[in-house]
Amino acid sequence: MDIKKILKFYRGKRILITGHTGFKGSWLSYILDYVGSEITGFSLKPNTEPSLFKSLNFTKKFNSIIGDIRDKDKLREIIKNFKPEFIFHLAAQPLVIESYQNPKDTFDVNFTGTLNLLEILRELNISVQVIFVTTDKVYENLELGVPFIETDKLGGKDPYSASKAASEILIDSYNKSFFKDSNINIASARAGNVIGGGDWSQHRLLPDIIRSCFENSELVIRNSNSVRPWQHVLDPILGYLDLARKLSINPKVFKGAWNFGPNEKTPISVNDIIDIFKTKQELSNIKIEDDRSNKESKYLQLDISKSKTILNWKPRWSSEIAVEYTIKWYMQFYKNISANQLIIGDLKKYLK
Repeated sequence: MDIKKILKFYRGKRILITGHTGFKGSWLSYILDYVGSEITGFSLKPNTEPSLFKSLNFTKKFNSIIGDIRDKDKLREIIKNFKPEFIFHLAAQPLVIESYQNPKDTFDVNFTGTLNLLEILRELNISVQVIFVTTDKVYENLELGVPFIETDKLGGKDPYSASKAASEILIDSYNKSFFKDSNINIASARAGNVIGGGDWSQHRLLPDIIRSCFENSELVIRNSNSVRPWQHVLDPILGYLDLARKLSINPKVFKGAWNFGPNEKTPISVNDIIDIFKTKQELSNIKIEDDRSNKESKYLQLDISKSKTILNWKPRWSSEIAVEYTIKWYMQFYKNISANQLIIGDLKKYLK
């Protein structure tokens, strides 16, 4: 994967990013703005404090529009006027715990938001490449300890996972029913647990640990033995960008679903993450609460063979390195190093 070639490709391209104020959306937006893309973002206001998006300084041509993905008329107006060449759909309610507290909102945002975008594309019939970012949690997880491939059965016992699995079925239906022989080319990206600097979301392991370190709050660990496909945010983002680029060149090959995850042969648990942190930063106020409610899966890994062999993508950083760079990012941020410098610093390390 030639990363410099990928980034150069997007110079001057018109790109719409939904969910641009979120964690992954902010990283994607800033990198594309940095390389010279013409970007319009459509998203709710940032809902964390601190906020990565608010910490970043974008160029004057970056167009941030605050709005709700459920507002179909507003989204349609933006797409009709902007005429994007590429769309990255990241707008979502992204938290499992939140989905139990607000299931209807979760389905409205994740499923109906996706439906809104698909319907607008069908109505306008423009020429565009679209990446729908879903999740590794779209698969029916029977806790068998086996990595999932893209053709495995979809499912989801919690509302978040179910809303994303339903979105995947919806995307596939529109692809086959309406966009088969059109100029609208669609792929979905299923990424693992993404980590990196600038995530301050609630109910996520790395942000919870960071708050414990730098804000002296209690660290509550719900499932210390849970295994997840931890990966640095740059790995899937560069995967999304290369997928969209290749989709524009050869849609027959690159339409459909793609897994993006770490290369780990030995899966990394929550306990392993905590141990890595302990070597870099003092952690004292830890409370272990093994969750017996089974609200979250215990084991989750992705098989990334398809992305490696066909897309020619592979993760550059191991889970351990991803955690170490994430720790360094936050330590420097809390020493008043700008988020702009930190993202570009990580990107330059990644390019090497």
